[in-house]
Amino acid sequence: MINQKSFQTEDNVVLYLVPTPIGNLEDMTFRAVRILQEVDVIFAEDTRQTRKLCSHFEISTFLDSYHEHNKDKKGDKILSLLTEGKKIALVSDAGTPLVSDPGKEVVDKVLQEGIAVISLPGANAAVTALTASGLGGGPFYFYGFLPRKKKDREVEIRDLSYVKAPLVFYESPHRLTEMVNHLEEWWKDRQIVLAREITKKFEELVRGTVAELKEYLEQESIKGECCLIVEGAALDEKRPEENWWVDIDMVTHVHRYMEQNLSSKEAIKETAKERGLSKRDVYAAYHNL
Repeated sequence: MINQKSFQTEDNVVLYLVPTPIGNLEDMTFRAVRILQEVDVIFAEDTRQTRKLCSHFEISTFLDSYHEHNKDKKGDKILSLLTEGKKIALVSDAGTPLVSDPGKEVVDKVLQEGIAVISLPGANAAVTALTASGLGGGPFYFYGFLPRKKKDREVEIRDLSYVKAPLVFYESPHRLTEMVNHLEEWWKDRQIVLAREITKKFEELVRGTVAELKEYLEQESIKGECCLIVEGAALDEKRPEENWWVDIDMVTHVHRYMEQNLSSKEAIKETAKERGLSKRDVYAAYHNL
């Protein structure tokens, strides 16, 4: 067991995780500015973006890159600098490091070496959107970005369907409509909030059901970073018996639902949903195509 007393180790070797504004520079904290001025090196997800921030706050600390494509090599470099006695700060493009941003691997390495990791509080799109959504005020489930592939995304949505806390997602604007269309297949009547451009000039929150948001997106062109908060499952909603179909084939699975007076189309849809498959694949198997 390791007991880190953060404020008794700040004079020693430390890796700082420093949040940066998600759009409004006024959200930079005094402490964050001071730490970025005092450390020996700032490792940034995008040095070009962080250089603008540093220029605004008169931070002249040396910048280096740390991102998804060089995290192994630069993680070793960070660890080497720390063992030399340097103080290091890690920042992402915007918001808090490690919240849907790179950093986990280097934090793991640093902690394994017994070096202190101190995380500063600061800007975070998920929490900011949740508290303004009208769906917060208790437990919540932060997911981040759903998988890009439809099949993988469907498996995740199915597994999240019985989480009773509000669900928080991130999504890029050019994939937003596709994502909401997929959510509508499962959570049509649930309440949802689209929070767009949080803290920025064009901040917007759109509230309604998933079905209503789908219709809204058919009429509107969305720009900027997006956060979605979806109502959780009803408190009395129970998860069905897990994988009751595991020992039967796909066609038998369809027939079981048809025995419950579902049409073949409805039975194929339910079978596809439970197995995490596309309706097209189940349809082909059922009709022996």
